[in-house]
Amino acid sequence: MDLNLKNRIALITGGSRGIGFGVAKLLASEGCHLHLAARTAADLDAARTQIVSAQKVSVTCHALDLSVPENAVKLARDCGDVDILVNNAGAIPQGTLTALDDKTWRASWDLKVFGFINLTRELYRRMCERKSGVIINVIGAAGERPSAGYIAGSMANSALISFSRALGAESPNYGVRVIGLNPTATETDRGVMRWRNQAQKELGDAERWRELTKTFPFGRPATVEEVANVITFLASDRASYMSGTLVSVDGGASWRK
Repeated sequence: MDLNLKNRIALITGGSRGIGFGVAKLLASEGCHLHLAARTAADLDAARTQIVSAQKVSVTCHALDLSVPENAVKLARDCGDVDILVNNAGAIPQGTLTALDDKTWRASWDLKVFGFINLTRELYRRMCERKSGVIINVIGAAGERPSAGYIAGSMANSALISFSRALGAESPNYGVRVIGLNPTATETDRGVMRWRNQAQKELGDAERWRELTKTFPFGRPATVEEVANVITFLASDRASYMSGTLVSVDGGASWRK
């Protein structure tokens, strides 16, 4: 299926690794030119090298910390007009209310919550002026199924779900689509490292980490490609009547007992 994405311009935050990098590779394969943003220049350069060696597209890297509000303004200015924004940067640590201190909580929200909001504010305004654009917020399943053991992440994700729904209900008035996407546990480098550490602690062998995921839907975590496939489709005109909605890529996990 031709997604009609050739020569579109996409900005992907957290685009050097994990889901963000998976999305970048797929959009590039569809002919999109890319802006990739992340904190580490070396990771961005490696991502760019891999993409341009496989696809004839331009890839511009932006090494900055989006937890700093001024950097969102700078990034939007440096990227110019983009057709697609994928907000993906940020990870919130596990922990209960009493286990997470104020500094850790606020730092994680500055990137995952306010980073999404600040960058969207800058680019949404310009998309509305052009009467076109797509914004996809990669959020997380804990917003639908909150947990006291992941309280900061559950609350942040719930806020971003509401943000996506509210903005996505208004945005069609200006020709813009806004969608929230909730991936489940996904086999990213970060996820595998967490499961390896858990397997070492609980099973005495980090290589047995897949045993910890056997109770997941289909007996495994989602792959990066499975999540990226959905994001790429949502970014395309094939999903042109979708806005203000939440899409879960979780194998039904949110509804399992």
